[in-house]
Amino acid sequence: MELGNLSLTELRRLQSKVETEIRRRSDTARRDLIKRMQKMAAEQGLSLDDVLGTSSPEKGAAKPAKAAKAPKAKKPAKVSVIKYRNPANPDQGWSGRGRKPQWALDWLAQGKSIEELAV
Repeated sequence: MELGNLSLTELRRLQSKVETEIRRRSDTARRDLIKRMQKMAAEQGLSLDDVLGTSSPEKGAAKPAKAAKAPKAKKPAKVSVIKYRNPANPDQGWSGRGRKPQWALDWLAQGKSIEELAV
């Protein structure tokens, strides 16, 4: 098939057919893989939900032995001492940690050294 000889409409129609076929094959492969995984789990006396840990309480399944804990809230980081000050606005400072503030980026873009901003 020579794609250069097809019209835009024919190319779009072909594209649609290709996308449909890709979806169909992908779905078939996924279903086949799930069936194989279920069979392997059953051979070990488990369900696929047991293996993947996806069983939900409303299905009547037992809770997993070890439930994942919710992440703890991070303690606020200690405020670092300001190491650099904006010469144009002394109220603006930067500890040297995290993302550089725009005024520091502008300073560096002018070819000046960050050390000149040191407190």
